[in-house]
Amino acid sequence: MLKKTLLPSILLLLAYGFWVSPDFKEIAAGVSIFLFGMLFLEDGFKAFTGGVLEKMLQKTTDKTWKSLLFGVVSTTVMQSSSLVSVITISFISAGLVTLVAGIGIIFGANIGTTTGAWLVAAFGLKVKISAYAMPMLVFGIVLSFQKSRYLKGIGSVLAGLGFLFLGIHYMKEGFEAFKDSFDLASLAVEGYPGLFLFAAIGAAATVVMQSSHATLVLILTALAAAQITYENGLALAIGANVGTTITAIIGSLSANVQGKRLAGAHLIFNLVTGLIAIVFINQFVLAVDLISNKVGIASDNYTMKLAVFHTLFNVTGVVVMVPLISRLADHLFKFFPEKALDLAEPMYLSDAVIEFPETVLKSLKKEVWHLFDSAFEVMAHGINLHRTEIQESPDLEQTIDDDREIHEFDLDKLYESKVKILHGAIIDFISRSQAEMPSIFSEEMYRLRIASNEIVECVKHIKHLRKNATRYMVSDNEHIRREYNRLRYQIAMILREIYRLRGEDDYDHALAMLEMDELKAEVMVTHNELNKRITGVLKDSQITPEMATSLLNDFNYVDDTSNNLLDCSQALLASHTDLVAEAAQEVILDDDEIEKASTA
Repeated sequence: MLKKTLLPSILLLLAYGFWVSPDFKEIAAGVSIFLFGMLFLEDGFKAFTGGVLEKMLQKTTDKTWKSLLFGVVSTTVMQSSSLVSVITISFISAGLVTLVAGIGIIFGANIGTTTGAWLVAAFGLKVKISAYAMPMLVFGIVLSFQKSRYLKGIGSVLAGLGFLFLGIHYMKEGFEAFKDSFDLASLAVEGYPGLFLFAAIGAAATVVMQSSHATLVLILTALAAAQITYENGLALAIGANVGTTITAIIGSLSANVQGKRLAGAHLIFNLVTGLIAIVFINQFVLAVDLISNKVGIASDNYTMKLAVFHTLFNVTGVVVMVPLISRLADHLFKFFPEKALDLAEPMYLSDAVIEFPETVLKSLKKEVWHLFDSAFEVMAHGINLHRTEIQESPDLEQTIDDDREIHEFDLDKLYESKVKILHGAIIDFISRSQAEMPSIFSEEMYRLRIASNEIVECVKHIKHLRKNATRYMVSDNEHIRREYNRLRYQIAMILREIYRLRGEDDYDHALAMLEMDELKAEVMVTHNELNKRITGVLKDSQITPEMATSLLNDFNYVDDTSNNLLDCSQALLASHTDLVAEAAQEVILDDDEIEKASTA
């Protein structure tokens, strides 16, 4: 109901404002142009997120102070705490950033966003910035039409800055003209009632515009034109700080539970910070006066003093909350618990990651590994082995020879519930995110889709193999039993090797690819040896022709399973952004080369 009435109400209020005062049109247009500039600025910075931001995050979030610094610097550069919040939610949903590191980034972003108030108060309201806006818009629009992704990004950043400057100019001019016809300062409310009232107005304005930066600029321009009192301006700034959490909350709606936890941390931090600022408002005002005197800010320069206040209470909030980050994370883990693990449900795919190519690929790769884990269970049971036997047995071949336990389960049902649904979710995610992906990432996405298909095919092959493998692994005929145990061992050994490489933190991508190729060559050799052995045991009447036929047919399933497993592992163990991995792709042998190597 609220969603249905909010937009019409805003439109009606704007229409009324346009009708009452022509000067209000200039203020509203300034706000609109400013917000339009924010959109351009965000799109421009997104052009530089692919790969670079991922590496920066991984290097700068291993310690709390680094996370804080990353939040401060990134928000200062991009001038958008909302964009930093959305990026952080996207990365934490993809598992690139831990919750504690994400909370540190959000805390730092709150300090970083205060630099915008300083720039506007010290520069934007003192200089005719519309003169700078025009060249930025011209160069920015020209560059934004270029084919190069990075030139387009630079163009969007320049155009965004141009629109920001133009918006500030119109807001400033509008308030200057507005005061001649109507004095908003006459509506000032003193004391704590005014503090709570204007804090609520600041929060509401930020919720509507979804930009605390835009609200602060509006406050500063109104304050410069004496359209609001200094005290009410402080309250509006506090409210804007609280209202900015709406962006993180909206961004978390499509995120996984980790994204929701981060949005919760953002909300708690801003509420606590706002509450501290309100409770100790008099002490903050005295501190602002003291700092202003020390740095030479005039006692009546309220815009600069507002910038000092905005920085001071945000820094205070960080100082209070940083020691509590780990405890806050623990409480959020309890408040937003993980769902009961259901391997049929995607764990890493969410709409929150689609905006940024590196998070799309990272999430997709993690989800294909998740599919692999689900298929591993089905395949292990399909050849009558336990996962732990495959991964941990000191002598896998002997374990298989000794183990004659038949696992009773419905393979079709397990396939439907743990493999097919998850595979479908991966394909759907790829289809939805492909439109947002630059062409440079298309090949990686295609490889991951093929890897997902190959995992599903492996499960289907095991389904066909299971009947005879179960029958002959308990046969009294030691010759046929031995051959089927060899087939079981081949699959188990490949699964084991994939997990070994996957578990190494710093594995060499090129060597990993080569190891997979060596296993492919071994599979080819095993096939040739099997043909010789079957000829021999048939000649000696050690197995029946029926057994030989079954064995040859089933080895084809094992052969296909082995090659599919090795192909998909090469796609999953490679890294698109790693030059070593790209070099490794060049040395992967094709099927003809593998066949030559196996017969050499």
